[in-house]
Amino acid sequence: MMNLGTFGIYTFDFEHQPAARVRDSVQELEQLGWRAVWFPEVGGREALTQAGYLLASTERLHVVNGIAQIWSREAGATHAASALLADAYPGRHVLGLGFGGARPGVKPLAAMAGYIDELDALAKESSVPAPRTPVRRILAAYGPKMLALARDRSAGAHTYHVNTAHTAQAREILGPDAFLGVEHAVLLERDPDTARATAREHLRPYLGTPYNIAKFRRLGYTDEEIAHGGSDRIVDDLVFWGDLDTVVDKLQAHVRAGAGHVAVQVIGTEPGGSAMPHWRRLGEALLP
Repeated sequence: MMNLGTFGIYTFDFEHQPAARVRDSVQELEQLGWRAVWFPEVGGREALTQAGYLLASTERLHVVNGIAQIWSREAGATHAASALLADAYPGRHVLGLGFGGARPGVKPLAAMAGYIDELDALAKESSVPAPRTPVRRILAAYGPKMLALARDRSAGAHTYHVNTAHTAQAREILGPDAFLGVEHAVLLERDPDTARATAREHLRPYLGTPYNIAKFRRLGYTDEEIAHGGSDRIVDDLVFWGDLDTVVDKLQAHVRAGAGHVAVQVIGTEPGGSAMPHWRRLGEALLP
């Protein structure tokens, strides 16, 4: 199983910052003792180019695509880029792949399986030099079939915006050996009204899209709990808020439920801003 440490950082911040500030941030995270940084691909910077920049800016940090969308590049480009990163930075890059949103008439499981088939064929046939340390691949997965695909065709799974009950279910499907990385949003805010207002603003895009609504229904939430900005229960389950000790204890619940790694997403920072003050505090509490 991959060892990224028990806790890492998940952030959208690097989408909105100049390169020099991104470099300074990841270097400080490495100095603080964080072992892994995860970032998404949401229409800003290209995922594998950004991974290469973060790797080049640091010495030991693990850099995880969470996720690189399969629709953003053909399998040949993904294979070539990930093979180079694996060769240049042995054991430090994790290629997290995901379906990347609903597409009419396209079945996510079939699309992902086909993409993996292409990657595996390229690994055998490509003229790109094979890295001595193999590419490490994980899949964004929620439902039982995609989790089984992640177990059988990759090193494991990455989940996003799930509760601790889902983590336990995912571990059961993945078995004891596959990697399970769980993202979870946090907010170091004690006031319930302020915290829930910020959390609802963060969750608003997810609570209104059909494929996310389907996911939340599978997690056990009713349509009434999902509608109108989300009930207190779903908000509190998907965004851990409170003082530092409260947030840390809630994050540890994912580990107790079977997560091998928890990627902590601090919310509430303005675009262009930085969560570094919160990453420092969380690092003091979470890192050995």
